[in-house]
Amino acid sequence: KMSVPDYMQCAEDHQTLLVVVQPIGIVPEESFFRIYKRISAVSQVNVRDSQRVLYIRYRHHYPPENNEWGDFQTHRKVVGLITITDCSSAKEWPQTFEKFHLQKEMYGSTLYDSRLFVFGLQGEIAEQPRTDVAFYPSYDECETVEKRIEDFIESLFIVLESKRLDRATDKSGDKIPLLCVPFEKKDFVGLDTDSRHYKKRCQGRMRKHVGDLCLQAGMLQDSLVHYHMAVELLRSVNDFLWLGAALEGLCSASVIYHYPGGTGGKVGSRRAQGGSLSAEAGNRHRPGAQEVLIDPGALTSNGINADTSAEIGRAKNCLSPEDIIDKYKEAISYYGKYKNAGVIELEACVKAVRVLAIQKRSMEASEFLQNAVYINLRQLSEEEKIQRYSILSELYERIGFHRKSAFFKRIAAMQCAAPSIPEPGWRACYKLLLETLPGYSLSLDPNDFSKGTHRGWAAVQMRLLHELVYASRRMGNPALCVRHLSFLLQTMLDFLSDQEKKDVTQSLESYTAKCPGTMEVIALPDGLKLPPVPFTKLPIVRSVKLLNLPTSLRPHKMKSLLGQNVSTKSPFIYSPIIAHSRGEERNKKIDFQWVQGDVCEVQLMVYNPMPFELRVENM
Repeated sequence: KMSVPDYMQCAEDHQTLLVVVQPIGIVPEESFFRIYKRISAVSQVNVRDSQRVLYIRYRHHYPPENNEWGDFQTHRKVVGLITITDCSSAKEWPQTFEKFHLQKEMYGSTLYDSRLFVFGLQGEIAEQPRTDVAFYPSYDECETVEKRIEDFIESLFIVLESKRLDRATDKSGDKIPLLCVPFEKKDFVGLDTDSRHYKKRCQGRMRKHVGDLCLQAGMLQDSLVHYHMAVELLRSVNDFLWLGAALEGLCSASVIYHYPGGTGGKVGSRRAQGGSLSAEAGNRHRPGAQEVLIDPGALTSNGINADTSAEIGRAKNCLSPEDIIDKYKEAISYYGKYKNAGVIELEACVKAVRVLAIQKRSMEASEFLQNAVYINLRQLSEEEKIQRYSILSELYERIGFHRKSAFFKRIAAMQCAAPSIPEPGWRACYKLLLETLPGYSLSLDPNDFSKGTHRGWAAVQMRLLHELVYASRRMGNPALCVRHLSFLLQTMLDFLSDQEKKDVTQSLESYTAKCPGTMEVIALPDGLKLPPVPFTKLPIVRSVKLLNLPTSLRPHKMKSLLGQNVSTKSPFIYSPIIAHSRGEERNKKIDFQWVQGDVCEVQLMVYNPMPFELRVENM
């Protein structure tokens, strides 16, 4: 049973050849990933003397049980193995080469070709010319890595092409073998292999397989023809699992046709890197009559070639954007009949959502995602659960369901701190919780809550703030606890019950005993700044009154020596402007007089919203 889903999978991955890159023996991680990065940059290669392009998908880790599903969908089959090793002396060499052979046996039956890259070995062993081994003096001196990978991909292509031609030619005399997925093998023991039903099943499955090989070999049009024939054959014998796969093949090929930029999300990244097997191949990207390359350059913005005459004949087998989704639905309903095909069903849902996101059909996408949530796989580890919920969150975000996205991200955060993890990741938990804030209309700036009506669901926001406090405590950061609790008290006061008010203030009291609250901005490592939280609601001020001094202390204005009406500053006897403005000023004056240096009083009327008395310890 295939047990490890690839949540990042996209429809266009069906056209890729899968190559695993692994270290042998002890290779420094930094060196391995430096070489891995260079290898995986060669992800698109033009085939010599044709307009076809090969796409390669590299993985540095791939579960062997997933490889067993390679006949069902060929992009799941490991066809290339590249191993990287450190070897400094000639006497280590035989053992290193032996390990390379053992590694090959792990993927044995499916490999088309393999390579060993040896770093550090010099001398006569390194000077013997070999196709399957490349020697480099060090990780810094290996300019030809990319060239070696291109040659390697060309050799993969030669094997792929011979398999495609071999399977595609109908040798009527030979019996077509029945392709199986791992869990079916026991069901087919003792079947009548001469019945028409059995033969049709063999033919249908083989057609579907040839469609896969054509898609990988860059022959989109041919793959569509084979998938259509496979759908008809498999439908006629109710071979539902493989019918689902043939329909999904049609969807993948049609998606590649309609969306040459890819559906993976980072627009253009899939097509960006490419090594060319021959210089002149790049100049011949013109759609020919037989070979089909959907060349991004030849397409207009809506994904249809500007020259439609050549296009019409080619597009007849291609599904329309609406049909793609209907066929995905149908394929997923067939996968759902088999509990061992949970991973296939889950990945198909994710691929359909990525296509719907491009089509801006959010409601339908959410139905596929809802289905994906309920697909039962085996007991997942905590790490896998975190990955699953994070991806669901990301997909919901992509279709504009921000609150739903925040919901799943919050579940992922909780998973980081599950009791079963020996080293709970409270930092990761806290970081994920912070990322959920926008989805719940929550900011951490108290000013955003001072005006107008409250945005978002207060009950959920309070829960989230409590979780931030708890995660801060477990990270050993009491200052953060105080800041988040103060924020909760200040912004959510109207929504707290009397009991909750007591609980929050008690917590705050115990935290501030260890770490007093401050009015400083707290800067978090990832650049987020938490502004200070002044308690403007504790207590709430109802009125402010300035009190007059006792009569005996009140100041009196001295009479002017000149006449009462003449302003001392003005040379004019009368000026209407001055009189007018004076009158206005007179109204602004407060009807009391304070004297500098005397003790004066202010009367405050305050209201205590708390169910207990507030003590003011210093003013």
